[in-house]
Amino acid sequence: MRYRVTRFASQGFTLIELLVVLAILGMLVGLVGPQVMDQLGGSKTKTAKIQIADLGAALDLFRLDVGRYPNASEGLEALVSKPSELNKWNGPYLKKNQIPTDPWSYEYIYRFPGEHGSYDIYSLGSDNAEGGEGEAQDVVSWE
Repeated sequence: MRYRVTRFASQGFTLIELLVVLAILGMLVGLVGPQVMDQLGGSKTKTAKIQIADLGAALDLFRLDVGRYPNASEGLEALVSKPSELNKWNGPYLKKNQIPTDPWSYEYIYRFPGEHGSYDIYSLGSDNAEGGEGEAQDVVSWE
């Protein structure tokens, strides 16, 4: 039995067919891409809120052991390494023994005494400047 290959089975895609497929893929990327990027920006803000809450919990543990929050000169570093004059320090108070940076790779800002509570912890967002909207908005411990 002999099989015969037809003319259509032996040919590849035509240039028109490839251009149509590329146009469809381009439209999909144009429609879906911005939505994915919006979700990515929102997840970084949520990550910053969670990290700030974790730093706040570590500060509360520090206060329970020492009797006060770290002062401005000690900063958040007091959560991972013992300040020289403290005897009741029972840290490190963070799991990885290091102060995390915010999702945009900037350091969190710690202010003691705080203007909005006992202490303030905040990130300035993706632009590392006060204010902003969207991904550039400030993420703060007091809201």
